Amino acid sequence: MLFTVKDVSDFLANKPFIDTVIVPLVQIDLSEDGIKQSSSASDYLLNLTNFIEHQFKGRIMLMPPITYLKGVDQSGAMLLFEQKLKEAGFKHVFFMTSDHSLTALQQTHTVVWLPSIPLESMDATVKNKILEDQLAQVIPVFSAKWSQA
Repeated sequence: MLFTVKDVSDFLANKPFIDTVIVPLVQIDLSEDGIKQSSSASDYLLNLTNFIEHQFKGRIMLMPPITYLKGVDQSGAMLLFEQKLKEAGFKHVFFMTSDHSLTALQQTHTVVWLPSIPLESMDATVKNKILEDQLAQVIPVFSAKWSQA
C-alpha cells in the first residue's frame, strides 16, 4: 500500500493485516561530486521500494521517503518516526537505504542497506531483473522479522 488517500483508507479498514511499513531513507549530497551519485541512489531506492510494495501489497505500507543532507545525524529522527509508526499500529518498521553509514543504527532499528545500482541507463527488462534480484535479497530479512512476531 502506498501513502495515498485510497490506500490509507484501505489500510484503516484492514489495519490488523497490514503490520509492516517501509521507510526509504534518501541521502542528498549537493556537492558537485556527489549530486549525480545521490540522485542515482535515490532513483534506485525509490524504484526498489515501490517494487517491494507492489510484491507485498496488502501486507506492507510504503511511506514517502525521508530525505536528509549528507553528514546529518538521523538517529533521533528515525527513533521518533519508528515510535510514531508503532503507535499507529505497525509491528514491523523497516528503514531502507543506500547510505552505508546508517548501518551503524542496526542495533536500535531495522535498517536494510543495499548498495545503489545505477538504473538510469538500463532498459525496462534489465531494470526489472535487477529489482527482482534485489527483492530476493530483502525477502529473508522481512521473513526473519515476521517470524519473530
